This record gives sequence, structure tokens and C-alpha cells, in this order.
Amino acid sequence: MKIAIVYDVPYPWHVGGIEAMHYNAAVELAKTHDVHFFTTKWPDMKDEFVHKGVHYHATHETNQEKIYRNGRRSIKEAMLFNSSVMKLFEHDFDVVITDYFPMLHLPLVKLYCRTRRAKLVIGVAEYWNADYWRSYLGGPAWPMANAFSSSAIRGADIYVTISSTTKEKMVDAGIDEDKVRIFAPVIDRNDLSRALRKKNSYGKTAVFSGRMIKEKRLDKWLVAIKHANEKLACAKGIIIGSGPEKSELVSLSKKLGLQNTVEFRDFYKDKKRFYDLLRRSSILLNMSEREGLSIICLEAVALGIPVLLPSYSPIPVEVKEMCVVKDEKDISDWIIKIMQNKNPGSFVKNKNNLKKYFVSETNAFYSKLFRDIKAGN
Repeated sequence: MKIAIVYDVPYPWHVGGIEAMHYNAAVELAKTHDVHFFTTKWPDMKDEFVHKGVHYHATHETNQEKIYRNGRRSIKEAMLFNSSVMKLFEHDFDVVITDYFPMLHLPLVKLYCRTRRAKLVIGVAEYWNADYWRSYLGGPAWPMANAFSSSAIRGADIYVTISSTTKEKMVDAGIDEDKVRIFAPVIDRNDLSRALRKKNSYGKTAVFSGRMIKEKRLDKWLVAIKHANEKLACAKGIIIGSGPEKSELVSLSKKLGLQNTVEFRDFYKDKKRFYDLLRRSSILLNMSEREGLSIICLEAVALGIPVLLPSYSPIPVEVKEMCVVKDEKDISDWIIKIMQNKNPGSFVKNKNNLKKYFVSETNAFYSKLFRDIKAGN
């Protein structure tokens, strides 16, 4: 089968959870299908190349600075991404797999599928309803954005979402429940295997890894570490990543007197090094108020590292069941409690839930999905 995957931000040129998920799916599908990935062109990328069996088509040059504006994804870059989508019309595909974001490309993708009689699969990590658009944009713009996104998402043959939480929001918005599947290929057991062969050392460190944007609430993360450190002097923190909020967070860390307590690091190019760091930590602390799934939380659980979440976390219940979830006011006390425990790994529960997220299940999942599409389900 000839498959097109259309997404504007390619992994590993840009590191992110959804980016990694599309990458994993592409590489796995390429083992049994002819897979083409249509995306933007990032530094050090060629226009056309093959990587791990996937044929990449990269147009419209962009980078980290261009794609984000004032902490938000750039509307201009989302519009220019359509130049990459136009490359679709030079090929004939049986199936097109794309993402709900950045939304502005969806009408063109649907036009391709209608004119070429290709089946359309839309991946949805987060569904943005009217309330979210109102809080995100405000002013006179949010009703137009809400109306467009509500219309653009419709018309797929099948939807693939990452959690029951997102599925519920989509069904509430009128998406046919029978067309929605839940799957998130984010955990590669081969990548984890070397780390799993070693025993965790559980140092007195809390870790976060991800995009430094306001929704991740790293300001609250820093305050929680400060309060924990005041009661347990050996309690430290490491923030790994990059993003538009980094300079403000570094300044806040200094203001809170955390220069010798919290360390900022860039994303690791070698994931094995990141896993080694996790294994030497005692907690993965995630204070985010906007999460569709949180791959890093799943990876930590897979490595036997407890994940600590505030009760307001939007992370889906099937992930929360594996984590320690507490009221925000109690987070710093639980940081201490976990760090002082002789076996922090004992706080990890329900690890069988991880089966839903194994990359190795990709081809089996999509084989059934393609059969369902042909059968009209």
C-alpha cells in the first residue's frame, strides 16, 4: 500500500511528543508499505531523501524561531506549510495520514483525497473546543478560529486519537464515535532495552523534559522544587528542553535562588543518554495544564521512575493510573516523600497500561484500521 504522512514538524529535527509519534508510525509502516512523509524543510535537511525506509519530501524552509511566535505556533508558517502539501498532487496514494494540527492544511489534504479517491486518516492529540479557543486567542479572533477548526476536522474516514479523554471531546463535538480509534505508538522497547538491563540508582533529583511554553507551567515546577529544597536540602531539579519561555524561566530560577538547585539542559540528541539520566533520578515531575498524553511520563513509568502530577493535570486517566496524582498544594511534600523512600519505583502502578503505547504494535493496529476503512467502518 502507498501511504502519505503529512505533518509540518518533522522529528528528530524538531523534538516533541507528537512529532516522535508520527516518526515512529512512519518508520514502522515503512517496513511493510511504501511510505512518503510530506513536511517542512529544517536546517540540514535535503529536499528529497530516504531515512529508515521513509521517503521524505521537504519544502518551505523553516526553523525553531520561525515556527513559534510569542509562544504560539505561527499562523504564517502554518499557511506556508501548504506548499509542502501541494507536493501530494504529484503522487497517487491509497491512504493519507495527517494531523489535526496545524489545521490550515486540512482543506487541501481533503481536496486531494476527494480527487484521488484516497482514504483519509486524521490524527488528533488534542481537540480544541470553543472554551479552549476562547482562552487561547480571546478577542474577536477565537469564534472564527473555532468555526474553522470545527469544520476542518470533519470528513475523515477514520480518526486516530491518543487517549480516551480526547476521544470523549471529539464525540461530544459531533465526531462519529465508530470512526475514532485510540492508539499512540510512543514507546520503543528496543530503545529502552539497554536502560532496563541496569538497576535504577534513584538519585535525589526531579526531572522535566519538554517544550518550554507557558502551558507546561514550569513556573509552578520551579516553586515546587524550591519548597521541597527548603525542607530537603539535597533535593535538586533538572529541566531539559527549549522553547520561548526559557529565558524567563532561567530568570525566575535565579529570582527564587535556585541557581545551585535547578539545572537547565538542552534536549539530548541521543535518547539513551536521556534514559540514563532518568534512571539516576527519583521523580519525573510534570506540572503542565495542557497535555494530550505526555510521552515522557510513559517513558519514565516504563523505566520504573515514579511520575508526580497535580490533580488538575489533563493527562488521560489511563496514564494517571500509573502515576502519583496529588493536590497542587501537596506536590512539594510528595517530592520529599518519594525522594526519601528507599525504593521510589514502588510508587509506579498499573504498568500493564503501557501495552497501549508500544511502537511494535503499529503495523498490527494500522492493518486492522486499513481493513476497517475498506469495509466502510
